Amino acid sequence: MEQYDLIIIGGGAGAFAAAITANELGAKTLMVNSGLPLGGTCLNVGCVPSKTLIWAGEVMHLARNHNIPGLDIEVKNFDFATVVQHELDLVAKLRGEKYEKVLRGLENVTLTQGKARFVSPNGIEVSGQTYQAKKFIIAAGSTATVPSIENIQQVGYITHIEALKLKQQPKELLVIGGGPVGLEFAQMFARFGTKVTILHRSPSIFRGEEELITRLAEILIDEGITIKTNVQVKSARIEGDKKIVSYIIDGKTEEVQADEILLAVGKTPNTQGLGLDVAGVAIDEKQAIKVNPQFQTSQAHIYAVGDITNTPLRLETTAGREGTLAAENAIGGTTLSIDYTAVPYTIFTDPQLAGVGLTEEQEMKQFGRCLCRTVSFADVPKAIIMNRTEGLIKMAIHPETKQILGVHILAPNAGELIAEAMMLVKNKNTIDDVVNSLPMFPTLSEAIKIVALSFTKDISKLSCCV
Repeated sequence: MEQYDLIIIGGGAGAFAAAITANELGAKTLMVNSGLPLGGTCLNVGCVPSKTLIWAGEVMHLARNHNIPGLDIEVKNFDFATVVQHELDLVAKLRGEKYEKVLRGLENVTLTQGKARFVSPNGIEVSGQTYQAKKFIIAAGSTATVPSIENIQQVGYITHIEALKLKQQPKELLVIGGGPVGLEFAQMFARFGTKVTILHRSPSIFRGEEELITRLAEILIDEGITIKTNVQVKSARIEGDKKIVSYIIDGKTEEVQADEILLAVGKTPNTQGLGLDVAGVAIDEKQAIKVNPQFQTSQAHIYAVGDITNTPLRLETTAGREGTLAAENAIGGTTLSIDYTAVPYTIFTDPQLAGVGLTEEQEMKQFGRCLCRTVSFADVPKAIIMNRTEGLIKMAIHPETKQILGVHILAPNAGELIAEAMMLVKNKNTIDDVVNSLPMFPTLSEAIKIVALSFTKDISKLSCCV
């Protein structure tokens, strides 16, 4: 039986971050990967491939809708299969460069492929071979959830995994579920020319800053996407070459047809089959591993990170940081943790929706009142130059100290802009700090200073460079 200082179960962002840190600390480490290839969800079937296709759709849309007088651009010979193959080739290239090559350079880390299962609190079995370790980090990720819809298995569906590998573009696509995956894929396929319908069970397409989310929904509808909320999807059937889905909305039964049904209702942690009961590792009602702020499970020597846990945010960036800190805690005896209130999110629609910190609703719950301001990008000179004034930026500050508690942005490149807001929230800056700063003109990032100014001034009466 082989002995290790650390065994890492998984091969994605959290697992690799943990492996790199363990290697630096000189720990004899075993990485056990199964399911997706090295790189996990983000590289293989998540961020990298989806954003590659989203960018292709954005380029097509911009060419057709740039609103620049005197400039006529025609998109010729769009080949869906070629665009998808480019995405797959890019994934393979990055897997080789950023994961396989990196792993080969970790002299203290050994990789084995296969499904890991705990056979004791300190031992696992992989393909008939038993391994033991002093410490463990579970980073086995999650899988797309399949909701309870009558006949859905017989009718057939795709998840984000299959959607990224389609060889033929669907003429009609039904997306069940909103949220980041549903919204991103819906807009991407719509811009490729697919007729898209979104069915979402909640009143809003995303939980967050409602003012901005409502505006995003309006933009998607203007692009031709049908969005229906407060929907209860009941059943599916096949008629001819079409898939028909029945749902209830406003007490009435309606139907929609599609070539493909994309399920985007969330993800389920990959805890089944790991033998967690044998190891004494507790899970919650959503099958996620319970962890404390230091990423320890109910067994102090077993840690867990990423999508498989009940941590507040499930992002590639948080998984990676959790993996790093979990390895330091496990091997070095530290008690490091993450302040999730200063971690941003982004939905990569166009415009992008990004946010960090408190929303208006959250500030109201915490303080009983909210000191918030919303500014249109029609007041941002660079947005006017770009003909991209559809966005909004909203800032929430402490009612007494003026400390910036939250910033939420709907705009082109909001995922880039939110980095500045992240530091403002993390460092507990006030609006005075922002007002006294000197951002470059003209840039979209000026929106952060403009919304800060709006707390004390009428921005409609200010010149461009103030």
